[in-house]
Order: sequence, then C-alpha cells, then structure tokens
Amino acid sequence: MKALVLDNKETFTVKKIQKPAIFERQVLVKVSYVGVCGSDLARYFEGKVHSYPIVLGHEFSGVVEQVGNLVQKVKEGDRVAIAPLIPCGKCENCDRGKPALCEHYSFVGSRQQGAMAEYIAVDEKNILVLPEEVSNEEAALIEPLTVAIHGIERIQFNAGANVVVFGAGTIGIMTLLALKARGAGDVTVIDINNEKLQIAQELGASYTINSLQVDLNEYFTKHPKPEVVIETAGVSQTQVQSIEIVEKLGKVVYVGTATKDVVFPPKVFERILRGEIEITGSWMSYSAPFPGFEWKAALQYIKDGTIDVKPLINEVYRLEDKEAPFLKMRDPENHSIKFLYKID
Repeated sequence: MKALVLDNKETFTVKKIQKPAIFERQVLVKVSYVGVCGSDLARYFEGKVHSYPIVLGHEFSGVVEQVGNLVQKVKEGDRVAIAPLIPCGKCENCDRGKPALCEHYSFVGSRQQGAMAEYIAVDEKNILVLPEEVSNEEAALIEPLTVAIHGIERIQFNAGANVVVFGAGTIGIMTLLALKARGAGDVTVIDINNEKLQIAQELGASYTINSLQVDLNEYFTKHPKPEVVIETAGVSQTQVQSIEIVEKLGKVVYVGTATKDVVFPPKVFERILRGEIEITGSWMSYSAPFPGFEWKAALQYIKDGTIDVKPLINEVYRLEDKEAPFLKMRDPENHSIKFLYKID
C-alpha cells in the first residue's frame, strides 16, 4: 500500500509498504481523511518520535474493508472514525477507568503505524461507526473535538458562565464550539492572529482580543473577569495570564502543553491562594467505558448539527504533497485552522 513515511527528521517519503494484516478482534480500515495535529509538527520538525521510520496520523476516518473473526459490532462497508489511544487495560489507572493516564499505552501514529497511509489495522474497541448524517471529512475532526470536550468537562461550571479561551487554533476553536454547545454564556477568545480571531467570532465567540494589541490586565479591570479560563495555546505567557485574569473562586483548565518554563511571580501565585482558584490539567480525551463519553458526545454534536466542524476545514492535500501542510502550519502568516490529507 501507499504511505507517507517519516524516515528521519524533516524527511517524508511516499513509498510502498506492507499492507497490515489484522488479528481476530481487529478491523482493516481503508483511510479516507487524516488530519495534521500540532503534535505531528513536533514529530516532523523536532524528531519527537519513538523510532524511525514511522507513519504519522491519528485524527482520521475511513471505511471498513475487512473484519476479524471475533469482531461483533463492526461490519465491512461501515464508515468509521477511530479513537487512537490503545490503553493496556491492566494497569492501575486503566482499572480506575482512566485510560488516558495508562502507564503502558500505545498510540496510533506515534508508537505504532498511523493513518497517513491507504490502510490501517485497528482494534474493534477503538472504532466508532458513523451515522449517515456525519461525513467522512467531518469525522476526521472528531478526535480534536473530543480533546476540547474532555477539557471543559474537567470542571463544573454553571450555564451562562463567562469563559475565556486562550488560543484560536484547532483546539481553541473546538473548545469555543464545545462551550457554546454546553451552555456557556459569553465566550472570549484571545490570540495574536487577527484572521483566526475573525473565524472565532464568526463561529460564536462573544468577544475576541488580540493580546499583542490589548493589555489583558487593564482590559479585565474594566470588563468582568471570567469565571472560567481554558488555556489551549500552550504558551508560557498565557499560562501565567490565565491565573492573572480569572475571577476569585474561578477555574482554570490547562489543555495546551508547556514548551518553556512557566514562571509565576509571587503576586500572581498569591492570587491562587487569596482567590481560592481551582486549577486542573486536561490530558487527551478518554474515559470509561472506553473510549468514553467524549467520543459519544462529539459524534452526537456533529450528527445533530449542534456543532459544525466544516468551517474549520480549510485545506485538503494528497499524500504526494508530503510536508506541504506541515510547512504551512508553521508559517506565521498562516490563517487556516485545519489541514487534512485525503487518502481515497
């Protein structure tokens, strides 16, 4: 089969590799669409992989071509989306119903072959059969939507709560959409890219702020502080600002990973104490029973039209385009949200 293989750092090759065989509880999926995730950029540009060669891709949809002898809930011809985490099912965290915290997990497109290929073998338990209302293209965005859903469900908040989202990338925009679906009140999105902020406004943000042009501390002395802050940008400055701007007794969820030291000045750290601010992290998008309510909710939101992910899909490539979407995503002038490869 044809695959886009990462042979080394910043080295993609389109080549023929062995079509995967399936075990008795697996299905063979003919891949339709696969998204490029921010974590894929680190694997390509920075060599953050477990081994070479590797086929990337964990946000994907496809059509079932073959099923194993013991597969019961999936049949040939089903259109599907796939949850890429493969928990061990044996460690303490798996026993506690926390598969995302598994001590010995594998992951499609990271620790084993991903979906930037014509075919992939997937365990039946990782399969979500798509209803007719959800297209294969939309289904490739289910995984990042589940990340957003998991993040906002890490805390309790009342309907109508004022929320700030740091970051207007894929996860930030997905978080905006999930918050509105969940009943949040005014949602303010903060970023440094005016074009992405425009997209956020078109998709339901009550307010948008370019933090290069507006002093946030001054802004939130004149406007109500948010009850909830969701940080998706993964920038040390916004990770500190999340604590600075949140209301007393407010809640902060960190979704974006840290890439540099995060330093809290004493005065900012003291806000956590004096304001009794609740802080939590959010990791991936899984719960029990696996793959979790996040996946059921994401599929239902898209099926019902409560969340429309189509406006996020800006550019579609072929495998032969190799690193083109990766380079575009790293371009400071890029204003697009989501990039897909079309495989079939």
